Amino acid sequence: MRIKFWGVRGSIPVPGNTTIRYGGNTSCVQVLPSDDTILIIDAGTGIRKLGKELMQGVCGRGGGDIHLLISHTHWDHIQGLPFFAPSYRESNRLTVYARGREDCHLDVVLKSATTDPYFPIPLDAVQAEVSFRELTEGESFDIGVCQVQCTRLNHPWIALGYRIQEGDKAVMYVSDTAPFSDVLLEHDFISEPPKPGDRPTPDQAEKLQQMEEDLVALCRGCDIIVFDTMFTEPEYRQRPHWGHSAPVHAIDIARRAGVGRLVLFHHAPNRTDEQVDEILAEARSLAPDLEIIAATEMAELEV
Repeated sequence: MRIKFWGVRGSIPVPGNTTIRYGGNTSCVQVLPSDDTILIIDAGTGIRKLGKELMQGVCGRGGGDIHLLISHTHWDHIQGLPFFAPSYRESNRLTVYARGREDCHLDVVLKSATTDPYFPIPLDAVQAEVSFRELTEGESFDIGVCQVQCTRLNHPWIALGYRIQEGDKAVMYVSDTAPFSDVLLEHDFISEPPKPGDRPTPDQAEKLQQMEEDLVALCRGCDIIVFDTMFTEPEYRQRPHWGHSAPVHAIDIARRAGVGRLVLFHHAPNRTDEQVDEILAEARSLAPDLEIIAATEMAELEV
């Protein structure tokens, strides 16, 4: 099993001469299992280029069976979906998986992003057969030869982390999440950060602890963790309510889960290549016991 990075940024795509090495597209990771199942995690702008490549193979002939796991439906994780070329070829099949919401169904959420006046082609009008599967945290299911499990993350409106396993090889995708210590993020956006000295209520603290334990348990036994490290530590302390982590938080989870390979992911849009280099160097100095790399567009890793 291999993984390939097609988009590694958070929030907004940032093409330009300061993001050439690591890339400027938003979140999209492809998992390549041994049976050639087409398995994608998140549909940021990186999925456009992936779709073009898939059209050179079975998807271009109308025989593609594509499985798309969505961590959550914030813009930077779905904004490439209307530009995904296999959706526009008859006889392709696209199954979209994401956490179910209580207020509206998944298909309504995604279809609303492509209706007038936001986009000229509604999702209902694409030629491929599109279906939706709503998930609950803790769910486990199979896609081809892969077993997929999901767990809840600490992010506004709630995101899912995914473990994808084939045989004895497994990768964990954790984006977006804040650590589980300072604030519980649920079905809203907290406009102001907690005041100095504020702590979660006992009920919130218990819930956060359980979420963290579930994440560590799902990471255990993985070969690689791809982890949201959008912030530095000082940035996190300023914005703990935004739902993102720093490398020190990812290192803690990796160590507790006994995972030796960590990929820093969801780079901040204002971060230059040189600044990502600095964050990577600092993370490596904090954890010489781990193999740490920074996610790079078009890079491919053996799991």
